[in-house]
Amino acid sequence: MLTRLPLPWTNVYGASRSLLALGTAATLAFSNSATLFRPVAYSGDNPSCEGVEAGGAFCQVSAGHLDWMRWACVVMLLVAASGWRPRLTALPHAYVSFSAFTGIAITDGGDQLTTVLSLLLAVPALGDRRRWHWGHPEPDAHTRPGWVLAGVSALVVVRLQMSFVYFQAVVSKLPHAEWADGTGMWYWGNSLAFGVPGWLHTLVGPVLANPVGVAALTWAPLFVEISLAATLLLPQRVRFFTLTAGVIFHFSIAVMMGLWSFAMAMWAGLLLLCMPLGATLQLRPSRSGDDADAEDAPTRAAQPARTKATVSASDNPAS
Repeated sequence: MLTRLPLPWTNVYGASRSLLALGTAATLAFSNSATLFRPVAYSGDNPSCEGVEAGGAFCQVSAGHLDWMRWACVVMLLVAASGWRPRLTALPHAYVSFSAFTGIAITDGGDQLTTVLSLLLAVPALGDRRRWHWGHPEPDAHTRPGWVLAGVSALVVVRLQMSFVYFQAVVSKLPHAEWADGTGMWYWGNSLAFGVPGWLHTLVGPVLANPVGVAALTWAPLFVEISLAATLLLPQRVRFFTLTAGVIFHFSIAVMMGLWSFAMAMWAGLLLLCMPLGATLQLRPSRSGDDADAEDAPTRAAQPARTKATVSASDNPAS
């Protein structure tokens, strides 16, 4: 029996890989070694190099060479972010993401998600024969159905993972009275660690001091997160609205709390969660006037890849 699947190798998956790599690269490049590699209360030294963490890149060099390894990782991540040869950069990208998550002292949650997503995206990347991951996917004689199936399966798992992340984010807040009564953002906005920066406090401070304003800032994230958790159950035309809401939501968090690497990790996951499988972002106007193939297909923001691969045991050269 033949099953037709969209090719996983689109610039949507490519953009997600680039966002993940750039987020980790920014953390390593714009934080000095004294900040990244230091003891943390209740968790000890970083890198700890115990158990599975001993396999990380920062555990393979002495303390005097940590700065050298940091910049080597930045270079590797920038190569992966450029989109060059996904097959060659997939596993090194996943390894560096793991090394940063387990080896540095300033993880913010985005590092953990980046590790998971970069490992899952390594599956389609290993089957991606393109020179750059920005190009349009085209099947050829070397396109193996097994890699198509593995790549699409990994992207489906990413979508389920992102749905669970947002569902868990809502569920973990609901038992706390501060989120239920609409005052939660007052505490976060005035936190010494993640509070609103001084240059923005003049604008945000009065909103946090107003009962209606702080309630709106507290409950809006809950509404956005539960909508994103349910995105896969919504029609595609609605998913573009949830994608926009999610991008704005994480941009606001980045501006207010300074969590830019976290925002980039979430944007990467949002693209894969909300965009159709096999869709491509329209980076330039199309030269053809072809109509959309389906009512729920993206119109101007994205266009589904018109090429599909036929998965058949008889077509697989390895069978």
